[in-house]
Amino acid sequence: MIALPPNSPAPSENYPVIRMTADEVNCLVYAYLVDSGFKHTAFSLCMESRLENSPNFSKHIPRGELIDLLSKALLYCEVEAHWKADHLALNCKTGFSLLEHHHVCSLDPPKPKPSLQHYLRGPLMPSNGVTSDGKRKASPGVDGPAEKRARHDGSNMDNDSSRSPDGSAKKPKSKPPRQQGPADNETNAKAILTLSNHETEVFVCAFNPAKPSLLASGSKDAVINIWDLPDPPLDLPGSSEFAQPPGQPRKLELSDNQQGDLTALHWNPDGTLIAVGSYDSVLRVCTAEGELYFTSTQHQGPIFAVRFSRDGKWLLSASLDCTVCLWDVVTKELHTQYRVHTDCCLDVEWLSDTSFASCAADQLIQIMEIGKPEAVKTLSGHDNEVNQIKSNVSGTRLASCSDDMTARIWKLKDSPIPASEDSLLIPGLSDDCLVLLGHTHSVSTIGWCPNPPPGTNEIIATSSFDGTARLWDAVTGECLKTFNDHKLPVYALKFSPTGRWMTTGSGDGWVHVYDVQGREMKWSWFAGYEKPGVFEIDWQTSENVDRISLALECRSVAVIDVSKIPALQRRL
Repeated sequence: MIALPPNSPAPSENYPVIRMTADEVNCLVYAYLVDSGFKHTAFSLCMESRLENSPNFSKHIPRGELIDLLSKALLYCEVEAHWKADHLALNCKTGFSLLEHHHVCSLDPPKPKPSLQHYLRGPLMPSNGVTSDGKRKASPGVDGPAEKRARHDGSNMDNDSSRSPDGSAKKPKSKPPRQQGPADNETNAKAILTLSNHETEVFVCAFNPAKPSLLASGSKDAVINIWDLPDPPLDLPGSSEFAQPPGQPRKLELSDNQQGDLTALHWNPDGTLIAVGSYDSVLRVCTAEGELYFTSTQHQGPIFAVRFSRDGKWLLSASLDCTVCLWDVVTKELHTQYRVHTDCCLDVEWLSDTSFASCAADQLIQIMEIGKPEAVKTLSGHDNEVNQIKSNVSGTRLASCSDDMTARIWKLKDSPIPASEDSLLIPGLSDDCLVLLGHTHSVSTIGWCPNPPPGTNEIIATSSFDGTARLWDAVTGECLKTFNDHKLPVYALKFSPTGRWMTTGSGDGWVHVYDVQGREMKWSWFAGYEKPGVFEIDWQTSENVDRISLALECRSVAVIDVSKIPALQRRL
């Protein structure tokens, strides 16, 4: 029976009593078991609950009554979640489930989830930490997919006999899970610092572009840590010193919303401000000292991308509410909200100080200029959601990648793009677009090599949920190399600032570093057996430091001192 407030009048026909007893629930479950044919289970419940002595046992319970009542509960959950009736709620395509308690509105229809058998066969599907569409990083289930569990290896069993001396069967020896650390034996584990101040999965990380010692990391619980990293000791001949762990970070707790997962971080060029995108739809900009600079609730859906302009005057934010917002950083005001997409905006990229591009689930890329409310150019051709866009340094070409399993290079300026055997020019766009074919699953990440090897054209790299990464000639479209070292989807890809190296991170827990010119893997590191996902990579190179940061599913940030990795110090 419900508890009544103090001094409340006795229950009457105007104040109904709501009752729910364990006996009623048992009767409902018993009827469900009988209807479903689980007669033995129903009998056990009846005996243990003594339902034959219950006054409710003789009542007629219509077939499917338990399911009907649970359906009504879900309808109530739907009303409770969508009472605002705003654009996102009215057009929400996310369903409700008894086993998924936290509903997040989305304009994207949910994609079918793989079955347990699908996981047992080891497909190239998202692992713990990312949903099936790869757009949102999320915490895993309790047990996790089968490929994350300990396995028994029959080859480890004794060779002379499969039975103990007493004749009983021996238990197979399980292979101990691989521990966190480098794959080779010559790398000293002290070359990698593990920062473990986060309490949930770390989704994003970024080095400060102007202050090399500062590293920001953001996690699922809407917490940002700003770490002040010590400079690595000078790599003197015979030196065996390694960087010491930093002190406690400056901690910013941005939200207590259960849907406050951080999705994006971006520093402004002078390193004084950091913009933060979040699943709670709030845009936040903080100072390098950890203070809040400004916030806005202008967006009506999760913010998936934030990007400062190259001169630092403007900030872009892209949201699942189908809009892109342009913010004046100095006045802290909204300048323009662009409504040029008909589906979720997934990424933005500056082309110059006054022009930028956005991509969305509507399969389009829109080019905008500051001061013009409508798109000045629309790039069409992708057959599915466009996940990411990246401009080359000169701003003459724009690369995009999509769930349609292709990457594309769009000509913004300069000469026509020639085709090759590995590319296909879209009919009707002739010299404007080069299509890169080869991946067998969604292409999630793309990047331009900042300094291609001498004598080569511009190079781009792509990574995919098919578990591969590829290098491409950005002028001819030729696939220069396919790397097949990952066993699960590749979530992160980053070139070193010098362009000599490319690194990838995957749901399988591995980080691989590749030589761009030699097109071969040079070094690897494993994030650990439990919660192995590598969600984001940043690479910092300056006069005194050369290091990689990794945002990890295991609730920590790893910082790799590249100068202390022998395999990455050898001459080409």
